[in-house]
Amino acid sequence: MTASITELIGIYHADGGAVGEVRYVIGKLLGTAHCSLCDITHSSVRRKPDWDTMVARVGLPFRLLHLNELPSDVAAYVKRQGSPIVLGRVAGGLVTVLEPSELGSLGGSITSFESALRSRLDELGRGSQRGAPLEVTEP
Repeated sequence: MTASITELIGIYHADGGAVGEVRYVIGKLLGTAHCSLCDITHSSVRRKPDWDTMVARVGLPFRLLHLNELPSDVAAYVKRQGSPIVLGRVAGGLVTVLEPSELGSLGGSITSFESALRSRLDELGRGSQRGAPLEVTEP
């Protein structure tokens, strides 16, 4: 079955909200918490401006969600695949775009993330033109 990716969804390996954010910061300082997607999208205090610029270049809607903010279909998928992860929404459900291990290998770099993302989208059948439909074959 082939379907077009209509949205990218990045899932952090952390809860959102004030308590979740504080818990993550303390865990990161103590070395008990880590999220490679957080390292890519955020500096120590806020979201990196280069992240928004990169998302605009990709040309697809890109939502970032915390573990406690997931719709049920995404939560079930993440429970099986792990987090952090980047998913693509297709008519038939969800597909993995970047796995946890891939995100971990990027060293917090937006440039490396964009390169890995574009490469994976090309593997999934997307042309290099902005706004071109993404074709994926679901497993």
